[in-house]
Amino acid sequence: MKTEASRNQVDIFSGVSRRLQMTESIDMTIQSMKAYGPDHDHWVITWSGGKDSSATVSLIIYLIDSGKLKAPKRLTVLLADTRMELPPLAIAATQIAEELEERGIEFKRVMAETDKRFLVYMLGRGVPPPNNGTMRWCTRQIKMDPMEAALEQLCDESGKILTITGVRQGESAIRDSRIMMSCGKDGAECGQGWFQEALPNAKGLKGRINTLAPILHWRVCHVWEWLKHWAPEFEFGDWSTAAIADAYGGDEAEEVNARTGCTGCPLAQEDKALKTIIQSPRWTYLKPLLGLSDLYEALRRPENRLRQPAGKTKKDGTLAKGQQRMGPLTMDARLWALDEVCRIQDQVNDQAQRSGRPEIDILNDDEKTRILELINENTWPEGWDGSEPVASIPHHRMFDDGVTLEDMFVGQ
Repeated sequence: MKTEASRNQVDIFSGVSRRLQMTESIDMTIQSMKAYGPDHDHWVITWSGGKDSSATVSLIIYLIDSGKLKAPKRLTVLLADTRMELPPLAIAATQIAEELEERGIEFKRVMAETDKRFLVYMLGRGVPPPNNGTMRWCTRQIKMDPMEAALEQLCDESGKILTITGVRQGESAIRDSRIMMSCGKDGAECGQGWFQEALPNAKGLKGRINTLAPILHWRVCHVWEWLKHWAPEFEFGDWSTAAIADAYGGDEAEEVNARTGCTGCPLAQEDKALKTIIQSPRWTYLKPLLGLSDLYEALRRPENRLRQPAGKTKKDGTLAKGQQRMGPLTMDARLWALDEVCRIQDQVNDQAQRSGRPEIDILNDDEKTRILELINENTWPEGWDGSEPVASIPHHRMFDDGVTLEDMFVGQ
């Protein structure tokens, strides 16, 4: 028979200690906020619309409303709107944003300027779809840069601020019945969330911002429990968070635990989140969005891109690196892709109108107009002018050292 002491012993073979319970996780979040919150007059919650950051937004405001946390002098919620979020997430975020404003919470939707938005930048300027190798331009441009600019503006207004994020490490961080996190404060380990005295790699924010992740220790099941069952209750804020589970698999969200990104994310080998969503009868009408992945793949092909001609030199007359590398999208490819995106969006929205479901908006009229303006202005990425050959045309291959590998089919 196990004694009380033996039941509380750590199992050395399990690798983790006793699992935290929901109330314990919330208590540790409260401790985290009490440890660092009072040192800052202005708290800014950065919100992506995903499960972890949505749990953080609704939890922190509930803790303030219920008197468990003392409100700062100023509280701001910043939503990173990429214009490409999965529809269930975007819809839920809009509902929660309305609930924030009803509570009188300062709220701002942060997005990139028109020319730098995903589809405008790609189809208007001709930059190829991002990849996981040398051209992962999307995350910084449509999410990180706009958020950093918004934070810098708030720093100008308030001085030093505390940024609250939904970063969550989860169960792997739990050891010996406590959270062991590097908090960055005097080199100590504290167990009270992850505190950083600066935002890494953020230009213009050095020394002006501290960052805290108060749910870093939460298990994923606690996130789902909060979103699906606690937060929607009147007692805990009456939030519209249950809909977020739709973007991760509905009632099976915890088991599926699909990672979400942009709709048809060109960096993902398979858009598991979107495929999970359309299995639900409520979201079946979104199926045409699967065509975005095929569209991005097509835009990477040589026949839809230009190639630098051989012998490209630098200002000093030496050969430039990356001889004959593939580059931007041709004008024909851009116009074709624009028509395809519009067709996919129209197809989804036709079904939405027939079934009484929410319409999508990944490309609005202003963005379409701007894409066409950039095309008519003969806009190209830096270092290109459109006179370069189409990449699919056979050519002798030149390397950076000037060595040429002849193609027997050139001139045939």
